[in-house]
Amino acid sequence: MIKPKTTKRDTRKELESLVDQFIKKNGTIQQVDMGESGLVDGKYNTSHIGFNEPKQDRTPLNHVVAAIQQRKHSKSPPTTSSPKKRPKKKILYDDFGDPIRWVWEE
Repeated sequence: MIKPKTTKRDTRKELESLVDQFIKKNGTIQQVDMGESGLVDGKYNTSHIGFNEPKQDRTPLNHVVAAIQQRKHSKSPPTTSSPKKRPKKKILYDDFGDPIRWVWEE
């Protein structure tokens, strides 16, 4: 049996009931200021931010881009050749409309 998908409404109700159970068991909810939980010793935790290295100079590649653009525009347009006709499968019927056999027709 397939379990029905849980909706946002179901998830909200479940979370509310869990919070209510926590409060009924004399649990307390501590209010914190916005962004305070991300602070370490009153400062933002910067060890995970990747801006520690100095800025690196970039290598200009304008000549490479120009060469690619030139190759792209110098290609001749594809020639439109007539597509080869593929043989088709046709069914032969007898006088009474019953199928007899398949025949390949060009």
